[in-house]
Amino acid sequence: MSNTIELIREEALASILDVNSSDALVEWRSRFIGRKGAVNGLFNTIGTLPRDERAAFGQRVNALQSKLTEAYDKREALIRQRALAMDLEDGDIDISLPAHPRPKGGLHPSTRTHREFQKIWADMGFHVYQSFDVEEDDFNFTLLNLPPHHPARDMQDTFYTANPKVLLRTHTSPGQIRAMRELGAGGSQPIRVILPGMCYRQEQVTARSEIQFTQVEGLAIGRNIRMSDLKGTIAEFAKRIYNPNAKVRYRASYFPFTEPSMEVDVECFLCDGEGCRVCKYTGWLEIAGSGMVHPTVLRNGGYDPNVWSGFAFGMGPERITMLKHGIQDIRYFWGNDLRFLKQF
Repeated sequence: MSNTIELIREEALASILDVNSSDALVEWRSRFIGRKGAVNGLFNTIGTLPRDERAAFGQRVNALQSKLTEAYDKREALIRQRALAMDLEDGDIDISLPAHPRPKGGLHPSTRTHREFQKIWADMGFHVYQSFDVEEDDFNFTLLNLPPHHPARDMQDTFYTANPKVLLRTHTSPGQIRAMRELGAGGSQPIRVILPGMCYRQEQVTARSEIQFTQVEGLAIGRNIRMSDLKGTIAEFAKRIYNPNAKVRYRASYFPFTEPSMEVDVECFLCDGEGCRVCKYTGWLEIAGSGMVHPTVLRNGGYDPNVWSGFAFGMGPERITMLKHGIQDIRYFWGNDLRFLKQF
């Protein structure tokens, strides 16, 4: 019986090399591994063997069947490949026809605005500093002049992890401390950076608020930096992001990590200050919060507030994108709806 298995194996593998058509391959399959083929005939003889030989014989027949099936699959693929090549040579398939069009992807509208921001701020001497989405409570609050139980913490609902000292950052401001400590050379070097990134707040999702959004934080530290430097810098940014004639106004405000603090508005570019639904008929659009870096924050960053000063600002790219394009619902940005994204 062992000789029979080997003879069938040699005959099958030798004869398949001469198979060059689908019909011949079907005939080969029927002869060797088909329902009435030679291999199946070997399986039928197992019952006639002594009991102690059946297992070993069955294993060898199974191995033979696997080997011949593998040879059959390879030959079938080769015949198909040859047939396709012949079709191409004979002109049955017109390879000059244009292929199916592939849709091109595009940049997310928030990404487009971020890149525009980065180019403008780079022209003004700021470089990008990447901070962490997952932050320590100290960097997100305490070192920014927001100690435990400070009432200003109620302004932000926070996503905490299983470790109460670790959270998803609620703003990009924690990057200020990290940038000062990493780039300030122990409080001896001036720095100018922007800190773009995603922020997370446990808020009710509405047309104007989301649980995730991006911010761009800005920080400049140097000697004799004044509020007038901040106002001039923000005004120049507004002119570049909107138009050269953009008018800017400043309103006193409060942020724990800046003192004094102010909100920045730009004249509504949709109605030229006349008043419309987008600007709520005030003629102005809020674009940023800003202020002079609080002495406590400077000290926590490694700088002596008696020698160094600085300003910081924060703005939301989604809000500015909504204003520029008349988008009414912030949820579109993260809804992954191609009908919305394809417009950009």
